[in-house]
Amino acid sequence: MLTQTETDRYLRHILLREVGAQGQQKLLASRVLVVGAGGLGAPIIQYLAAAGVGTLAIADDDRVELSNLQRQVIYQTGDVGRSKVAAAAAAARAINPGIEVMEFHQRLGEDMDAAVGVSSFDLVIEGVDSFKARYAIGRACLGARTPLLSAAIGRFDGQIGLFAPYAGDFPCYRCLVPEPPPREETLTCAEEGVLGPVAGVVGAMAALEAVKYLVGTGPDLRGEILLYDGLRQESRRIRLPRDPACPACGTLTR
Repeated sequence: MLTQTETDRYLRHILLREVGAQGQQKLLASRVLVVGAGGLGAPIIQYLAAAGVGTLAIADDDRVELSNLQRQVIYQTGDVGRSKVAAAAAAARAINPGIEVMEFHQRLGEDMDAAVGVSSFDLVIEGVDSFKARYAIGRACLGARTPLLSAAIGRFDGQIGLFAPYAGDFPCYRCLVPEPPPREETLTCAEEGVLGPVAGVVGAMAALEAVKYLVGTGPDLRGEILLYDGLRQESRRIRLPRDPACPACGTLTR
């Protein structure tokens, strides 16, 4: 049962037929790990905290830089030089004191499951800017059978995918990107730039997909990729079939 305070706080969710009190209780019981507290992680953390995700874990090893403030709106000028995880966690607690916020001040890699216990989470969301890191996160989620919501941005564009290949005939991240693209084709935001609001739009879209998945309402993005074009203000979904020869999930028992 929701308390009166929880009912008051989440009333606009509860009024939605597709969410209701039962859906809000699911959110409060959910555990989500956000890997990367940058341009995408910032709005994701803010919206999930506000939505009442009961346990919200944040992992990053970076510190706030002045150049981050153009798009990473969870941080203030006074946070420059501070650990991103500490600053983002403080902001999340200020948004919603009723949730638990966990802090992992580290870059997650091959030992990710041992470091944070991936299998203890209902969903992992990554917004990192390295294919090596994405592959490591994807492998950890595959091993733990934990769904992975992946988001990426660059310049004026963004994409989102939800990967849970063990839940059916769905692809994993490696089905989308079998091998790392050439270095010259994979510039980071620090190298090619990004329009600030694009991070907010795509991050909010990712948070929406996360809430829908956790509540269990609406069609989710398993087996599809959502593409966003900020210059044209257009988005579209494309089908992504599972690759039977995928080096990551091809032999996975479903």
